[in-house]
Amino acid sequence: MPRAFTHDHPDILQLETDVLDARPGAVLVERSPFFPGGGGQLADRGILRWSGGVLPVTGLARDERGLWHSVPGDSLISGKVMLEVEPAFRALMCELHTLAHVVNALIYTRFGGALLTGAQLNDDGTFRVDFDLSGADNEALRALEAPLNDIIRQDLPVSAAFMAHTEAQAIPGLFRSKAVAPPVGEDRLVRIIEILGLDRQACGGTHLASTGQSRPARIVKIDNKGRQNRRIKVAV
Repeated sequence: MPRAFTHDHPDILQLETDVLDARPGAVLVERSPFFPGGGGQLADRGILRWSGGVLPVTGLARDERGLWHSVPGDSLISGKVMLEVEPAFRALMCELHTLAHVVNALIYTRFGGALLTGAQLNDDGTFRVDFDLSGADNEALRALEAPLNDIIRQDLPVSAAFMAHTEAQAIPGLFRSKAVAPPVGEDRLVRIIEILGLDRQACGGTHLASTGQSRPARIVKIDNKGRQNRRIKVAV
């Protein structure tokens, strides 16, 4: 599977590109600025412009050739298209995903390397992260709100780099989820996100350029999900 365009060009939200294949109501393009979703992050929203008009992108699906874009109706799209990602929604997902990494780092370092068991970013400005935390004190988890906001105020840089998958597997702490793992490209590389001085882990999503670009955050709820799992809900 080819590397996602968003990984190398996260700031490009409008792109003219060629159609590689089409079927009624869907088109495969040469390159796309859209993030297709995954790892708890919602897919980008936006529009597709072509000679036949303007259509909302209603779905995204990857295959071995690239990214398919679904649109309403049964239009058979051809030629060149202009793809435009909705900036406000992308910015929200970047903000929530970056904060989820901060919470993950705090849990991992302060609660004995506890692993992520689930995550979901929402379009209402909230996200939830689940951890394998048997016996954890919920009040201790609520107390993470202060260090979370301190990290936002520190405005730590966030960067991305690629590493050989075999090399990444040999480094403790780069893979934090018990359920899923970031995709490995056809070049056998995996993407590593680093929050300077705080966190470094494999991830395929979109993020802010620094923690200070986020709004203040609140831990709004802690739930016990079974004997081991704790669910932390955060809002901006």
